[in-house]
Amino acid sequence: MAANHTLITTTAVLNCDQKVATDETMSSSSPSPQISSSHSSSRLVPQRRSNQWIKLNVGGTHFMTTRITLCRDQHSFLYRLCQEDHDLNSDKDDAGAYLIDRDPSYFGPILNYLRHGKLIIDKDLAEEGVLEEAEFYNITELIKLLKQRIADKNNNKKVDNSRKHVYRVLQCHEDEVTHVVSTLSDGWKFEQLINIGSNYNYEEQAEFLCVVSRDYPNSLSNSRLDSTDRAKLIQQKAANM
Repeated sequence: MAANHTLITTTAVLNCDQKVATDETMSSSSPSPQISSSHSSSRLVPQRRSNQWIKLNVGGTHFMTTRITLCRDQHSFLYRLCQEDHDLNSDKDDAGAYLIDRDPSYFGPILNYLRHGKLIIDKDLAEEGVLEEAEFYNITELIKLLKQRIADKNNNKKVDNSRKHVYRVLQCHEDEVTHVVSTLSDGWKFEQLINIGSNYNYEEQAEFLCVVSRDYPNSLSNSRLDSTDRAKLIQQKAANM
């Protein structure tokens, strides 16, 4: 009876060890769901980031910017281009950049405006050219800003051209120079005093040409313009003496 009791106890211990070994094997062979999820999310992050950058090929020049920048104006051509289901017939080059047949030199100011909201135009570029491109891309606020700047520039030109600088030449003796200069009125300003000497002999007082000037409206008569030209000619001769 004692021998049988010992055998049963040993068998129970072996069965327990086999069960533990089996559980450990199953645990090590089955994949961890947390590790799999982590690897999956790490693969999605670079893909999401790459979708935020857009390549553009404008007239053969490549530009790269973010989707957020191009979507500043929801009514613009560039906004529609960034949409996944856009209806624009725009091809891509070998680098995956959208092909746009426009002048790249004028696209720079437009792209910078979308980036920071400021209009900065190089001195070699015409504002009218930038306006033409802004209208093509249909960037509403930029179109308004450019039209206002062009209108202001044209108004300033009209103001500058509406007045002429007119010269007058006054001939006087040496003792009259001070009186002539001090009695100038109606906007006349002293410009230059030219010594032309004496017409007779050294005992007489020297004679001078006193050049004065003022601003006149652009509707000045031709006779006054002729006198202005003569005054300029006298000034040039005096400078060469």
